[in-house]
Amino acid sequence: MATRKIIQIDEEKCDGCGLCIPNCHEGALQVIDGKARLISDLMCDGLGACLGHCPQDAITVEEREAQPYNETLVMENMVGQGENVVRAHFKHLKEHREFAYLSDGVDYLKTNQSHLPFDAGRLTDAFEVKKETDSTPHTHQGSSLFSMATAPQGSSCPGSASRSFGASTAVTTEVEETLSALSHWPVQMHLVNPAAPHYRGSDVLLAADCVAYAAASFHQQYLKGKTLAIACPKLDSNKEVYLQKLIRMIDEAGINTLTVMIMTVPCCGGLLQIAKMAVGEASVKIPLKAIVIDVQGNKVSEEWV
Repeated sequence: MATRKIIQIDEEKCDGCGLCIPNCHEGALQVIDGKARLISDLMCDGLGACLGHCPQDAITVEEREAQPYNETLVMENMVGQGENVVRAHFKHLKEHREFAYLSDGVDYLKTNQSHLPFDAGRLTDAFEVKKETDSTPHTHQGSSLFSMATAPQGSSCPGSASRSFGASTAVTTEVEETLSALSHWPVQMHLVNPAAPHYRGSDVLLAADCVAYAAASFHQQYLKGKTLAIACPKLDSNKEVYLQKLIRMIDEAGINTLTVMIMTVPCCGGLLQIAKMAVGEASVKIPLKAIVIDVQGNKVSEEWV
């Protein structure tokens, strides 16, 4: 049987500093109740990018047999960590549209509520999956998420899974030229200067690299009237620089708002985590918006966070 790697957190060593959070490409780590928590066994790819950023050596990588993902087993291990951890786990499943797994988790709480160390009613009420949504199949159709037979070549990341869909076949009689809404250069986060004049007092759009390729109306619907920075939380190195640059944009360039635009693939969540940390650490408080689109360019959600 194939094996997979997953991180383990020593709660006694962890001091909740949060330095590991921006380095989790999958957004599977959060600081909850003063400790770093793995809120999504489903999304952890075992890469271990978070390890070198833990000053307490509280994070290790464990290799285990690649059993099929089982939400019930995950819940059995997670409920002991408390209500806030379970809530973050459910929220993560909902944001990634894993409604079948979310339903399994809610059912577990209902079945075992008399044995839980917290009031499960608040969570079951908040995350009850509607019947029309409950029929949504598991993203991985019940197979092992980390099976070598189904995993993309060279990667265990579910967001890297190959998929195909037909391009639009709509026929138009006129060809309309769409003008670029890009107002400056460069735009890659490693290259941008946070003190550049175009960022001062602007509304900044921080977009994952793949977004503009998926969203046909990216320039006119999302970028128009904003300044741009792009990054890939999965493949980029030295992302600590991104955190510091965003803080400088907020504190020194005086940007008005920050909008983070990411894909539904789990590795994109790390970009939003970096933005949240920047807004939290900056001395000036600004509004933060998150926009999520799927791999076909459809907007899944848009909210101030």
